[in-house]
Amino acid sequence: MRIARTIRFVAWVVGFIAPAFAQENSDCLMCHGDKAATGKRGGRTISVYVNEKKFGGSIHASLTCVSCHADLTGKEFPHDEELARVDCGTCHSAEQELHAKSLHGKAIKRGDPLAPQCKDCHGTHEIYSVKDSRSQVAPLKVPFLCGKCHQEGTKVMQQRNIHQDHIIENFSESIHGEGLLRKGLIVAPNCASCHTAHSILPHTDPASSIAHKNIAATCAKCHALIESVHRKIIKGELWEKQAHVLPACVDCHQPHKVRKVFYNQGMADADCMRCHENKDLTSSKDGRSLFVRLEEKNSSRHSKTACSQCHSEVNASRVRPCETITKKVDCASCHAEVSQQYAKSMHGQLIAKNDPNGPTCKECHGTHGIKGKLEPISPTFATNIPKLCARCHREGEKAAVRYTGSQHDIIAHYTESIHGKGLMKSGLTVTATCTNCHTAHSVMPKSDSTSSVNRKNVPITCGRCHHGIQEQFEQSIHHVKLGRTDKQLPVCSDCHSAHTIQRTDAQGFKLDIMTKCGRCHEDIAKTYFDTYHGKVSQLGYTKTAKCYDCHGAHDILPISDPKSHLSRENVVATCQKCHEGATRRFAGYLTHATHHDPQKYPFLFWTFWGMTSLLVGTFVLSGVHTLMWLPRALQMRRELKKKEMEPEEQKTPESKDGGTSKRA
Repeated sequence: MRIARTIRFVAWVVGFIAPAFAQENSDCLMCHGDKAATGKRGGRTISVYVNEKKFGGSIHASLTCVSCHADLTGKEFPHDEELARVDCGTCHSAEQELHAKSLHGKAIKRGDPLAPQCKDCHGTHEIYSVKDSRSQVAPLKVPFLCGKCHQEGTKVMQQRNIHQDHIIENFSESIHGEGLLRKGLIVAPNCASCHTAHSILPHTDPASSIAHKNIAATCAKCHALIESVHRKIIKGELWEKQAHVLPACVDCHQPHKVRKVFYNQGMADADCMRCHENKDLTSSKDGRSLFVRLEEKNSSRHSKTACSQCHSEVNASRVRPCETITKKVDCASCHAEVSQQYAKSMHGQLIAKNDPNGPTCKECHGTHGIKGKLEPISPTFATNIPKLCARCHREGEKAAVRYTGSQHDIIAHYTESIHGKGLMKSGLTVTATCTNCHTAHSVMPKSDSTSSVNRKNVPITCGRCHHGIQEQFEQSIHHVKLGRTDKQLPVCSDCHSAHTIQRTDAQGFKLDIMTKCGRCHEDIAKTYFDTYHGKVSQLGYTKTAKCYDCHGAHDILPISDPKSHLSRENVVATCQKCHEGATRRFAGYLTHATHHDPQKYPFLFWTFWGMTSLLVGTFVLSGVHTLMWLPRALQMRRELKKKEMEPEEQKTPESKDGGTSKRA
């Protein structure tokens, strides 16, 4: 055998002068540290390799090998192949005593081959503390450990009389299993929490932790305050038959299936409905109706929630159990996370100040007929949200009256926006509603840095729907990551607005966007309007090039960036979007050239003023010349007219003489 040859070789190296004693771990690991080391047990070849590193990190690292393998104390090399079983009870006597009396211990005693030994649960040379996540008996691993024997299909479940079936499956779907396995709550009960680790006994044994008389005490280890919080009246009977004596939990809560069954609360709700089914029932304090439609409640999200779970101050020992109620329903008892968000919001702060304008949970969600947000009849269903928010935020309503900002007619503007039309007219429930932008429970003013509509958060908020555009924008010169300027950089709402968002292919948007660009790029906008493109655009023609046609919309980059639409590599292709035959020379056109800038465009500046001076000078000289010539022209006109008058005067006397002679 290989290990024997190895041991003989070691003995030969050491010499046969004196017997070799395996008392130190290093001596043992000279052979057992070899991964190929094997031995015989029960006629089978087994590995006898010991991982020194893992053993060194185990809880037994401080012990020597012979501390457990006591039969090797003082023995020579090579030791016998068939060693006595390690007796863990040497150190763990209390656990050994409990285990010996348990189902597992008794099975070992009668020679049951399926009975689990200490090493089957704890391991051999790699034993870790139960608090160590590497341990086989760590809380998160216990169900899988027990499942090696108690899962459906194993030899134990097939060949032994186990009264419960699908144990691991049922546990994994229970409230305990969900907490442990799905949410990682190591304080949640596992198999050992109820059955114990070493004293596992059948439920028929009076000493068992799951015996009928003991099960309440077992559960109370975790549910310490169960007596004070548990419902006192169930189906018209007292929960505790004797004072301060807890009934057996398993009478109602099936073992391994806790919470996966529906416990009928009909009788408890029926107790309440004896009064509250009366339509004429009103409050003695403020006269409000206390009528409850049971069918409405039973079809709501809270159909499996008893009245007393929300109205928790009821006292079933009173004739009128609800007469002890002093506080309003606290939704936070179940919806803790949402409640924390709401408490920090503008709405929650108003409630904290007892401001009547603060909306409560029931104003948005309802009372007894609460529906899920995916149900069309729910007030929080996507298409109903604008109407819900409009109750307070429509012009003239209580929230709009308090509002001091610049946004007005918010609901009307939203309805006519691209989002509003998509939602209200086309029924697209995936389009943005009030809660998509402002959130449902964390509504904050835009001046608050944590607000979803704060300037620095707007791109992220819009990016929840427009993710591709957000990625482009984050790589542009307008985003804070790349924009190096002391000026305020634009965000989505600066170009698209907040509640009046239009389609980007609408004529109104195309013409208006140039003005919006001009709010920051004022000088450049002026030069644009001096060009052919700008002048035609001002006349209302939308097909000519606008700012975004050349520079891009959400991916604007400096011209020096190779990825820019106007970089040397891309400018020709950009021009060709409108001018199909554009060439490199065509693309050299100075789009923003202006004669007003002598620094940037000196040739145009001096040419303009030179030609203008020439034109003005020509007109001035011509004007002066005309003015100086005017008196002369007038004089010449008078003289010409005088000359024209003289021949007529000479002809007139002759005409008179000739006539007289004739008559004579």
